[in-house]
Amino acid sequence: MSVDTEDAFQKELIELFVQEAQEWLQQIHVALDELQQAPPAERYRSLAQTIKVGITNLGGSAATINLSDVERASFSALPFIEAVQEPNARISADDFLALCKQLGHIHGSLTRATGVTFDPEAAQACVDSVPAAIGTKELLVLLRGLHDQNPGTGTFSRNLVQTMVAQTEGLLQRGVEQCNLPTIQEFLDRLAEAEQGFLDLVRQELPHLSAALQALKNGSVAGVASSHLHNTIEQVAQLWSAAQQVNAAQAMTFFMGLHSFLTIVSEQRVTVGAHRYEAVQSRLAHSVNGLEEWAQCGQTERAAISGVLPR
Repeated sequence: MSVDTEDAFQKELIELFVQEAQEWLQQIHVALDELQQAPPAERYRSLAQTIKVGITNLGGSAATINLSDVERASFSALPFIEAVQEPNARISADDFLALCKQLGHIHGSLTRATGVTFDPEAAQACVDSVPAAIGTKELLVLLRGLHDQNPGTGTFSRNLVQTMVAQTEGLLQRGVEQCNLPTIQEFLDRLAEAEQGFLDLVRQELPHLSAALQALKNGSVAGVASSHLHNTIEQVAQLWSAAQQVNAAQAMTFFMGLHSFLTIVSEQRVTVGAHRYEAVQSRLAHSVNGLEEWAQCGQTERAAISGVLPR
């Protein structure tokens, strides 16, 4: 084979390699982006394997056409992949950052070896996408400081800061050295959404409950349609369950008691005077007011927690 023929053949091999490398790098970056969002364990391992296979293929193909710099840069990334491949291991933001920087080295070596500019923005975007983190010890100090200030106020005691202190202490005991800031904020946002949903549900059902109690007060159990009373009992059971899900302790206690009361009334086990219904109506109104304060207290604590986290 002549020199010109060999050069042409090598050029063709490099062109094919460039196409494959671009595909592998795209798959690697997509997988790494999802990996950093902390997916479920099985999905996490699958994504890590995708990255590892892509890097191995890249290094192996580079070796077959004597692109030694690309080969070395690729296989040098394997220890960085192994550092983040197990979801239950001690993984920090620095581990992901190191892997992203190594991918940047691969991009550079590919460009130098092939003369083709591999998207440098992809490697930088990988670095930029590494979730911001805070040291677990530092987070614990901040949370304990908030706990000492006792930001929670209102009729209901929330103790959200105290709960997060206990959770952070547990992370330290398990050897977790860093916490993902977006994950913390996502946890707080989920709490806010769940509590608002519960509050909206109570507000929605309040007129129905008030009307049912008034109907019972004005007449007898026999005068209230059994289907209507059954529906009311079901509504209260739903509120009781919803209160459990958001850990609204006093609301849970009230709706549990109201459910028992209405069940006894529906079965006509006892005669209930008007004054008893008035007392239940009063407690219902008081509980709803208390829930408004409970929700406000939660907002105050979450805002305080968010306020001390690094930006």
